[in-house]
Amino acid sequence: MISKDTIVALATPSGAGAIAVIRLSGEQAIALADQSFKSVKKQKTLAKQKTHTIHLGHIMDGDKTIDEVLVSIFKNPNSYTGEDVVEISCHGSNYIQQEIIQLFLRKGCRMASAGEFTLRAFLNGKLDLSQAEAVADLISSDNEASHQIAMQQMRGGFSSEISKLREELLNFASLIELELDFAEEDVEFADRGQFKELTDRITFVLKRLIDSFAVGNVIKNGIPVAIVGEPNVGKSTLLNALLNEERAIVSEIAGTTRDTIEDEISIGGIGFRFIDTAGIRETKDVVESIGIKKTFEKIEQAQVVVFLADSTNFKEEAFITSFKIEIEKIKNKYPLKPLLVVANKVDKLDDNLIAKVQLEIPQIHLLSAKQGVGVDALKDKLLSFVNTGALRNNDTIVTNTRHYDSLLKALEEVDKVKFGLETGLSGDLLAIDIRQALYYFGEITGEITNDDLLGNIFANFCIGK
Repeated sequence: MISKDTIVALATPSGAGAIAVIRLSGEQAIALADQSFKSVKKQKTLAKQKTHTIHLGHIMDGDKTIDEVLVSIFKNPNSYTGEDVVEISCHGSNYIQQEIIQLFLRKGCRMASAGEFTLRAFLNGKLDLSQAEAVADLISSDNEASHQIAMQQMRGGFSSEISKLREELLNFASLIELELDFAEEDVEFADRGQFKELTDRITFVLKRLIDSFAVGNVIKNGIPVAIVGEPNVGKSTLLNALLNEERAIVSEIAGTTRDTIEDEISIGGIGFRFIDTAGIRETKDVVESIGIKKTFEKIEQAQVVVFLADSTNFKEEAFITSFKIEIEKIKNKYPLKPLLVVANKVDKLDDNLIAKVQLEIPQIHLLSAKQGVGVDALKDKLLSFVNTGALRNNDTIVTNTRHYDSLLKALEEVDKVKFGLETGLSGDLLAIDIRQALYYFGEITGEITNDDLLGNIFANFCIGK
């Protein structure tokens, strides 16, 4: 699958900017750059220059000067792709970018497809598959936690853990296979006691990695938080306070928010996507009814529900009773979703009423979204729902659905091996389950792969990476 042609693409975001970087990779990358590069001070042949050097000059199209540029040279195998790589830093004009790219296309380069530079890095052994996938995660990371996980994975933290388990299992698999060659002599090369210890250790690690996906997935994709409640309790005001900007329209008129409004912020390095929903009430307004229907849809999609009330209503005993009933209804309907009960407009309450509310509803969080009182404490409470201990301890966290699926399948096969050891299963049948476990380990790091899998993974990359 390794292509020997030379590819070119814009490596920086498209559009005008101060500078742009155009990348070439392949056997002819340096030779083709040489044909169009003219050094400023003295005539240079790029092919004769040392690797990892930068050269000032002009990109020429015949006698026409396109731009003054810096050309960086990376010779194989010490480059990102493992091939000869040239990076041209030019001025960020769209016109200049296209002129240089079109020039190299005319000289025989091919436009790189999505992720093709990283694909070549994988195929040339510069990265394993999980590290290559981490490159895309790093590019798309938009908070500290997702960036930290992607960096750890790109450095090989996850793949080294998997590779170590696979190597140990492979060693025992070899001994089991050797026993099959000497079946008539009835000898045992693989110590069954040590093998049992190994499968127990592999099971422990696999379960830890599988359990980490629950945390890793929300860190990578952000935690959706639905803000729900009756009309005019301050949901939009709370959203604005959390985001620290006027994102939602605020009005004293009940039913102002008729559609869901979403925005995302980072709290403690974790992304939270807040969803301001239409107020829940009985209404004959067709448009408002559609908004209320969407509210319940968003609650289904959310991982955390913030149930907001107007604290001034707590002056009425009947409201406190009905509010407690509503809390129980939400808990019963969404038992697996963390529920934050919040009373807004606390600045309008006296101390006696605050004490009464806290006594009646101990789990309630009091705040004033308009005054900004209690908003930071609410953020801390939201953050407490995410177990970030693994991040602080620098443990491996799984964020990739493909890895999660392969880990589950590998665990299933290892459990079969353990059962076979406990029941005295013959070596040939043990070997089948071991091979399957090794197969799923290999899928993660790319020791076992196919063109369809690679196509699906690298299709999600940006052009130029």
